Amino acid sequence: MMAGGMKFKSAMNIFDRYYKKYDSWYDNNKFTYLSELEAIREVLPKQGKGLEVGVGTGRFAQALGIAMGIDPSKNMIDIAAERGVTVRWGFGEDLPFFEDVFDYVVIIISLCFVQNPQKVLNEARRILKKNGKIILGIVDKDSFLGKFYQRKKSVFYKKAVFFSIKDVSELLKNVGFKKIVYHQTLFNHPNRLNSIEKPQKGFGKGGFVVISAQKFSNR
Repeated sequence: MMAGGMKFKSAMNIFDRYYKKYDSWYDNNKFTYLSELEAIREVLPKQGKGLEVGVGTGRFAQALGIAMGIDPSKNMIDIAAERGVTVRWGFGEDLPFFEDVFDYVVIIISLCFVQNPQKVLNEARRILKKNGKIILGIVDKDSFLGKFYQRKKSVFYKKAVFFSIKDVSELLKNVGFKKIVYHQTLFNHPNRLNSIEKPQKGFGKGGFVVISAQKFSNR
């Protein structure tokens, strides 16, 4: 347990230290970023109160019209605030919100950096209204992209714990989410993209997978 905590703390320090490098990635990988946005839009509610857990520098929240975000990196949320996102400092395992207040919660990539993924999903479910939606974006561990990032050991991903689609689906079911739907994109390596890729339903081909599920009742 202590080793896991130390790894998590190290990951948080990396995001605070290299926040400019993180943010510039989206400019340097424009079509990857835009392709990911298109996949998320396939399931993102067009209205309602939303929260991004692990908002980072606000790249996704700003582009998708998500008004509020939370993140443990103070340097990152400062940039997110400059992009117009209402930010809170904090952790996904202990969200500072009342129950049943959000229509949807979005977690993009961040699940692979948290200390307790199941607790994060439990917290997301707690703050969602009945019939609220959770939307997760992950690099599929079993995909060509997941295998590449695990080998590459970048400054960020060397601290990540990658998940397969099965892993995330089981976590969602364990905390009580239902009606799980999958969309995928990034069918080519990000370095080779020169246009926006159209997302497809399902998983198994794309490196980036959006998983959405619904909260049907309180418990």
